[in-house]
Amino acid sequence: MDRQDDYYFYSMQPINNHDNGSGDTFLGHSRSGSPLHEVEEQGAMRRIDHYIPVPGEEKAAEIGNTKDGGDGKSNRCEFIHLNTLKSEEADSAQKKGPTFKDGKRRVDYVLTYHIQKPQSVRRKASRFSGCRVLRSLRQTLSTTKSPAVPPPKKDPEIAAQEHRTNYHEDDKRFRREEFEDNLREMGLELEKDEGNKIPGIGFLKIHAPWNVLCREAEFMKLKMPTEKKYEVKQGSNIVEKINLFIHKITEPLYPKVGPNKPKNEKPLSHPFSREKQHLFDLSDKESFFDSKTRASIVYEVLKRTRCTKAKHSMGITSLLGNGVYTAAYPLHDGDVNGMGAEANDRKLLYEEWASYSVFYKYQPIGLIRKYFGDKIGLYFAWLGIYTQMLIPAAIVGVIVFLYGCATVDNNIPSMEICDPRNNITMCPLCDRACSYWKLREACGTARASHLFDNPATVFFSIFMALWAAMFMEHWKRRQMRLNYIWDLTGFEEEEDHRRAEYELEVMKKTLKKQHKSTQEEVVKLTCTDRMPVYMTGIFAMIFMVGVTFAIVFGVILYRISIRAALHMSSNPSNIRATVKGTAAVINLVIIIIMDEVYGALARWLTLLEVPKTDKSFEERLIVKTFVLKFVNAFTPIVYLAFFRGRMVGRPGDYLYVIKSYRMEECAHAGCLMELCIQLCITMLGKQLIQNNLFEIIIPKIKKMIRRQRSDMNSQQQEDYNMTLQRYEKDHFLGAFVGLTPEYMEMIIQFGMVTLFVASFPLAPLFALLNNIIEIRLDAKKFVTELRRPIAARAKDIGIWYNLLRGLSKVAVIVNAFVISFTSDFIPRLVYQYMYSLDGSMHGFVNHTLSYFNVSEFQPGTAPLQPLHLGYEVQLCRYKDYREPPWSSTPYDLSKEFWAILACRLAFVIVFQNVVMLMSDFVDWLIPDIPKDISLQIHKEKILMVELFMKEEQGKRRLRENHNNQSPVQPRSRPASHGPSNC
Repeated sequence: MDRQDDYYFYSMQPINNHDNGSGDTFLGHSRSGSPLHEVEEQGAMRRIDHYIPVPGEEKAAEIGNTKDGGDGKSNRCEFIHLNTLKSEEADSAQKKGPTFKDGKRRVDYVLTYHIQKPQSVRRKASRFSGCRVLRSLRQTLSTTKSPAVPPPKKDPEIAAQEHRTNYHEDDKRFRREEFEDNLREMGLELEKDEGNKIPGIGFLKIHAPWNVLCREAEFMKLKMPTEKKYEVKQGSNIVEKINLFIHKITEPLYPKVGPNKPKNEKPLSHPFSREKQHLFDLSDKESFFDSKTRASIVYEVLKRTRCTKAKHSMGITSLLGNGVYTAAYPLHDGDVNGMGAEANDRKLLYEEWASYSVFYKYQPIGLIRKYFGDKIGLYFAWLGIYTQMLIPAAIVGVIVFLYGCATVDNNIPSMEICDPRNNITMCPLCDRACSYWKLREACGTARASHLFDNPATVFFSIFMALWAAMFMEHWKRRQMRLNYIWDLTGFEEEEDHRRAEYELEVMKKTLKKQHKSTQEEVVKLTCTDRMPVYMTGIFAMIFMVGVTFAIVFGVILYRISIRAALHMSSNPSNIRATVKGTAAVINLVIIIIMDEVYGALARWLTLLEVPKTDKSFEERLIVKTFVLKFVNAFTPIVYLAFFRGRMVGRPGDYLYVIKSYRMEECAHAGCLMELCIQLCITMLGKQLIQNNLFEIIIPKIKKMIRRQRSDMNSQQQEDYNMTLQRYEKDHFLGAFVGLTPEYMEMIIQFGMVTLFVASFPLAPLFALLNNIIEIRLDAKKFVTELRRPIAARAKDIGIWYNLLRGLSKVAVIVNAFVISFTSDFIPRLVYQYMYSLDGSMHGFVNHTLSYFNVSEFQPGTAPLQPLHLGYEVQLCRYKDYREPPWSSTPYDLSKEFWAILACRLAFVIVFQNVVMLMSDFVDWLIPDIPKDISLQIHKEKILMVELFMKEEQGKRRLRENHNNQSPVQPRSRPASHGPSNC
């Protein structure tokens, strides 16, 4: 009989389960004698029949790698004593941590899977329902009572559906069994738990013994601290005193996670080697590899282990994708609150990092890295540096804003607009519905525009460009310091494992093209077949960018139509404010909705491409998501900054977006105010709604829904949670989906802060306030709401640094164009130094307005109420530089227009080159690696060479002494070289 058929024959035999006082544990055995089932469910004993035609009966844990040598012939039913039964609640109270049932081997990783009985054998379980003697007696009694009643017949369709379901469940079970056998061959120890605390879910607990940890640590080239320590010099005496003084002043800002004094000693680290174990401090093997390192080692083993029972090789990622396992995660250290919560790193992070009461303190980056790994530690370190750098930017931005508030009453152009003696009649803002209006009606807009459009904004733009360069340099230095502290200086990313989807795709191509002999032809064929996929992705992204433009066009039509409708109403007051506000809110809602759509689309397109490795998949996903979300967020802003009011035309010859809807024009004070409103609403809305509100409210709503669906009240729910094991509690937490969403929202925010900061100097302040909340919000999410992620190794933030650097370069160009073309800074300078009679700004407003003869309106465009102002209008004014109607070339662009355009372009060129030159100078002036760190790295290399030289000298002396000894004497061994532990 083959191996698969052996699973249908079972026998019951009691074994010792090492679970203190919990009674005997029963294991089923196949004919070969291998253990198959442990039957234990809160004192209720189940038993498998001698022959079950449809497999799928619930299984329980296999204790470690224990192999029982039973012959498989015993069919007896062993009864257990009732007084030996103990509840799992009492059992769990005795356990001090996530361990196996023996209380010694710690759980390093957990896999979960569905437990589903076949419909044909599903029945209510009882304590003695597994005993064949009682079942036979029950069947005999039922036959005696009703011998003539035939068994009920099933619907053939239902039976076929049940058969298909059972087949798939059996296939998953067989794959799990083979995969678990392969894990045992790799040296891992396994234990199953299929209790009824979480119905339908089975847990596979994995423990990595010492020899596996040593082997994989050597394979992964993990740097571990040696017994050799050296002194870390803080620099010269003056520098050291300054650092100690600063540290003493800022001591209240440091979290209480350990000694805050600077360490003067650092252990020398070296990649772990089983041959050089004597170099490492192995006095406490349990703590030598911490929990995150043990989990990452197990995960590497899981990725390399393959299940080949299917048509193609499948690793853990494929098994998770196909539903063979439902989840895979390492365990948290313990609880964060409650009476039974013991001191652990997770609780310490919750108190000193995830609490809003410590918002003013530095983040415990070292503890974050120790608990979550290098990648997550680098993200929060970068977020902390970014938030700290926002403090000076926010201060300068507030000063610029206050300067605008202080000088608004002395601004001559706004004073001329607000002067009640001003009798300038302006042309209608729309056709037919709009009438003539007085320029002084734009007094409020003009005064508000001065708050953001003043000479200080030019200085602020230059400052923010240099700020971006300083931020990038500061982060590079901080990153190098962390690499030194975390022993990542010599770390090089190894070749990433192939993704399961890629292997599956190659296998399909191989099966379809079996006549191709070589693997190179298969790979070539796969790449050739992927070309249409790439083109599909490009066309899809172009299409979605076109959708974004169409949405912006729709909002433009909304503004035009609503303005005309409000002008036709009986109360046309505050029309501009209403149109601006509602349009900005509509844009915000669309941006939030389309962000979710674009995120899902980018992932679908990336999956369609089937990237080869996880790193390639992540980078392609990041690029696609960034392009789509960047276009989605900034397209309305770019339109307001550079296109609105540029393609309007002039009275009598307007450009129409569609029939009877002419293009929008800016207010007299320019489009900068509308740009500021759009930026303010978009930035605040995205931060409050999309980033914070969704992350706070949605998890609470989900938790509330789960409580309402449960029959237990809050106290019963709390008592129930107290009885759960650590791996059961973590099962209810959310899955970690990566850092891409966290980085993405910060990158978009960085764009808001730097790209259009000339029009919104308060952007750094809003970003700072948001990030103070965001850090603690993300911390609480990582510590309490998400499963513990795999500790991924990384020495930098990857492609995100390139995106940041690109945005900082583009920000210089964008701000140059905003100052030059969107604001009135250049026209004011040109007027003051070229056209003003006394060198002041008096007469600037009249200089910017052109004349139009109202008799030259096109048919059907003249106002319906020409006497709206109480008198007949002959000439009206509009903002543009054109010749008057009485000139030889009426309505042509004037020489002032060309002079101002030349100055605008010259300013862009000068501003861009000067600021970029200053940024490059800052980049050159500040070294990427701090001097003390470079000296310490060099010192580490010298000490490592000396250590190995001494070791070689000791080995040489040992060989010389051995050669001088008598052959009869036993072979000696140096005291420092203890026996191998791996």
